Amino acid sequence: MTMDVVKSKKVVEDEYTIKPQASTPAVDTSSWPLLLKNYDKLLVRTGHFTPIPNGCSPLKRDIRSYISSGVINLDKPSNPSSHEVVSWVKRILRAEKTGHSGTLDPKVTGCLIVCIDRATRLVKSQQGAGKEYVCVIRLHDKLPGGQPQLARALETLTGALFQRPPLISAVKRQLRIRTIHESKLIEFDNDRHLGVFWVSCEAGTYIRTLCVHLGLLLGVGAHMQELRRVRSGAMDESKQMVTLHDVLDAQWTMDNTRDESYLRRVIAPLETLLTSYKRLVVKDSAVNAVCYGAKLMLPGLLRY
Repeated sequence: MTMDVVKSKKVVEDEYTIKPQASTPAVDTSSWPLLLKNYDKLLVRTGHFTPIPNGCSPLKRDIRSYISSGVINLDKPSNPSSHEVVSWVKRILRAEKTGHSGTLDPKVTGCLIVCIDRATRLVKSQQGAGKEYVCVIRLHDKLPGGQPQLARALETLTGALFQRPPLISAVKRQLRIRTIHESKLIEFDNDRHLGVFWVSCEAGTYIRTLCVHLGLLLGVGAHMQELRRVRSGAMDESKQMVTLHDVLDAQWTMDNTRDESYLRRVIAPLETLLTSYKRLVVKDSAVNAVCYGAKLMLPGLLRY
């Protein structure tokens, strides 16, 4: 191994390392990635560190580990089911298992978080997370009150609502309560009987049912024409969203040119889904015990 390689390896290792010292160092951690972001804002219990050469930053894992601990913010195309899309990703990346953040109907497009291998254990938490949609609604007649009437009706249908799943549905058709957090009318054309609205809601809300209820409330009848999910849990359209073609191209580039940069761009580390969670930093000497089921005790904590 040449001197330059040794030097560069040392620089990479030292990038996020804090040496053992008596006082807590003043560092700016606002640009540190993922779960290390704003590390200096955490409450300090002790300044004791036990640096060991194991582990690495989530962004610097070797490519096989990076893929098997990765998530993809996928732009689901119209027509295939969520299950089909996820199984295609599994076949493209030659992964052992894949999971997704909540089923989208075949005709619905947008944000589908695909978890790969080790990241599939986060699927449950993502399926229960809040969702945001943009919907095109078609009314069955002209509204006498125009846009303000539709905006008022949309505002009425917020909070906890009773919903029964649509006739064609994968779950049992029983009455359930779902919460609409917020909704906003984006556009309305009274002559063409078309409206576009944005809605933020609880997981498991049926937008198709919401459109039918809107039609009943307005007294003209309505149905959902088109739907797109713009946010699912921690991921939205602005965060590294990719298509199936991007995933296929990235894997092809890796296989044929050994260039892994495209795969790293398409796949994000599983830690990106956990950035909104509360953090505890434990001593390296306590990690093994915690992994084997020991309780988190105060002496093992560094920051919280």
